[in-house]
Amino acid sequence: MTQASATGRAGRRRHDREIIALALPAFGALVAEPLFILADSAIVGHLGTAQLAGLGVASTLLATAVSVFVFLAYATTAAVARRVGAGDLGAAIRQGMDGIWLALLLGCAVIAVTLPTAPALVGLFGASDTVAPYAITYLRISSLGIPPMLVVLAATGVLRGLQDTRTPLRVAVGGFMANAVLNVVLVYGADMGIAGSAWGTVIAQCGMAAVYLVVVVRGARRHGASLRPDAAGIRASAQAGVPLLVRTLSLRAILMIATAVAARLGDADVAAHQIVLSLWSLLAFALDAIAIAGQAIIGRYLGAGDSQGAREACRRMVEWGIAAGIALGLLVVLARPLLLPLFTGDASVREAAFPALIVIALAQPLCGVVFVLDGVLMGAGDGPYLAWAMLATLAVFTPVALLVPAMGGGLTALWGAMTLMMAVRMLTLWWRARSGRWIVTGATR
Repeated sequence: MTQASATGRAGRRRHDREIIALALPAFGALVAEPLFILADSAIVGHLGTAQLAGLGVASTLLATAVSVFVFLAYATTAAVARRVGAGDLGAAIRQGMDGIWLALLLGCAVIAVTLPTAPALVGLFGASDTVAPYAITYLRISSLGIPPMLVVLAATGVLRGLQDTRTPLRVAVGGFMANAVLNVVLVYGADMGIAGSAWGTVIAQCGMAAVYLVVVVRGARRHGASLRPDAAGIRASAQAGVPLLVRTLSLRAILMIATAVAARLGDADVAAHQIVLSLWSLLAFALDAIAIAGQAIIGRYLGAGDSQGAREACRRMVEWGIAAGIALGLLVVLARPLLLPLFTGDASVREAAFPALIVIALAQPLCGVVFVLDGVLMGAGDGPYLAWAMLATLAVFTPVALLVPAMGGGLTALWGAMTLMMAVRMLTLWWRARSGRWIVTGATR
């Protein structure tokens, strides 16, 4: 074995250890988050159909609001990781505090909008007179939990940037358990109905935010970082988040267009689409965990001025993405006879979903590359390019998807269009990664 090959193998093992150490806890935290809604649905569902429908409407609005601000985690991770790589932990935590203050401001703004407009927002979903009161009640109470939830996003970004994904996992698991217990006690023990579920979730979210703040404040005091709000820092955090906000909104638009097209295909197709989309989203959690590791690792290398290390880490993470995608694709193919009966007993729905599942299985290696490169460029702080690339992807996907029903295509054709969308994303991300223009070293970009 030559010295070069031995060095290369040692480098790959080092990257593998880093990726595993960050990705596994990140995956656990990602999976724990949607369990909040799952627990609420299971508990509220026993109150009645109207209450469950009201929860469905309100939780969709809340999930959309929170997902729009996911840039608080992504942008903070990249900025903090750069400071860590530069060896300035005090500045890293100070950067994170700017993101947390921005999260509080945005959360308060969302409350100010949501409380008076809750009936109108619920009305957009066409909720019946029976369902609407429950949806409004849940939405108004749960909106009080948006500031702590956004703080959780920003603080999660701080800890990821500090190369710590274990604490977010512990907090997510603890928050899920507290939410489940509080929901049971308030909904049934205190006989508060759907309002009890909302209050239980708010209390759990406040508890999670409090734990994060304790961790971050301790770190700030240890390294002499100021906790006071800094207008310039908050403004810089907001500016860094705008491109990622555009990226997120473009992605949400793609998913909404896909669902709207599926609805035009027929009841069986839209039901099958919901099943396929849910499984696609679940698979995305596993791939996103590698992307989160990429954000933290790439930011640290660039902050340390190690462009070669960043390139090698990027290459290794792409290999991980492809391998994970192949494994997930095979899992879907092997498990498909068992998966569909879990969701529906309708033969027509299963028939529509079956070939679409094959399409998403075949596309998983492609998805693995997309998620990883997305994380790499986020870690590099290359938000403006990600925004333009996603807008271009939206522009390509929209006419193709809208042509599916016009050309007599079914759900399989729609998911073919979704795969085309991922292919366009891969091409734009791969081109950027190969160009090396994302490699900008230093404590700030």
